[in-house]
Amino acid sequence: MSQNMRLGAFVLMALAILAVFVFLVGNAESRFQANDRLQAQFQTVSGLENGADVRIGGLHKGTVRKIQLPARSDGKMTVVMDVSRETRHLIKMDSVASIQSEGLVGNKFVEISFGSDGSPEVPKDGTIQSTPPVDISDLIHKTDGILDTTKGTLDNLQVATANISTITGKMNTGTGTVGALINDKTMYKQATAGVEALHADADALKHNFLLRGYFNKQGFADPAEIEKYVIPRLPAEAPEKTFQFEGAKLFDKDSAKVKDQKALNEAGAFLQTHNSGIVVIETSAGPVGEADKDLAQSQARAYAVRDYLLNHFKLDDHRLKIIGLGKTDGQPGVRILVYKSPSDTGRD
Repeated sequence: MSQNMRLGAFVLMALAILAVFVFLVGNAESRFQANDRLQAQFQTVSGLENGADVRIGGLHKGTVRKIQLPARSDGKMTVVMDVSRETRHLIKMDSVASIQSEGLVGNKFVEISFGSDGSPEVPKDGTIQSTPPVDISDLIHKTDGILDTTKGTLDNLQVATANISTITGKMNTGTGTVGALINDKTMYKQATAGVEALHADADALKHNFLLRGYFNKQGFADPAEIEKYVIPRLPAEAPEKTFQFEGAKLFDKDSAKVKDQKALNEAGAFLQTHNSGIVVIETSAGPVGEADKDLAQSQARAYAVRDYLLNHFKLDDHRLKIIGLGKTDGQPGVRILVYKSPSDTGRD
């Protein structure tokens, strides 16, 4: 073999060795660095290929060695990775592998998150957790659905706005029932009369012979009878003596019938033996409830206390007056206020 041929063969061999070295470096298959092998399973690899980067903390620290198909149709794809051994203290059993892309349509790579300090290290050929990859086609499909829903919502909003404009126009011109109620005085008066009639019917129920027993059982007397003894305000002077009771002890909830009658005996005995002036039975309903109902209930309760005292003690019927305060800030209560001499009751 001539000297030129030997020189040519040497050059060719050197070029071949250099090409192999460049290939190995280009594929990140370093033969001079110790690696650990890890696995992660995914339902789909979403375009990931052999030789793709494995990044830890955003840095290239490994390579996808191979991607294995599942043994069964309901199994998962297994991604086998070679990862630099210097990351062993960072990758733990609670680390998570995810398939990501550089930009929207860039190359795919595997990103592995740091594990927690208390979690054990991944054993050799161990498997770490994974999250499903986000596919750009899925994002486009979901975006289309959101746009369709938004368009439908806007269409419905336009229809609703048009309907509101129509209703408002009818109300302004007095068209329709609501418009007539707002613009027509006669219609308004008829509606007001209807509400007043409803309240009157409710009072009439108390006098109905079929329901009278129910109201009497609850202690509610005839409103007309109660009204005879109601005064609009207390006398100006301070009372000579006051008897005070808790509403919850004298009455059951929503009832005007005295349940603890003996509690009133001390006041009754005092009134029977003292020649006092006017006596006012004052009741309050507390902070809970409707104002109208509370006022009616407090007056009915005051009347019930008055009725008990008259039936069990020798008292002057004309001296016992009642006042219902209705809804008040404090707790429900009853006061019997005794005045020294007859006073102006506030009636004209």
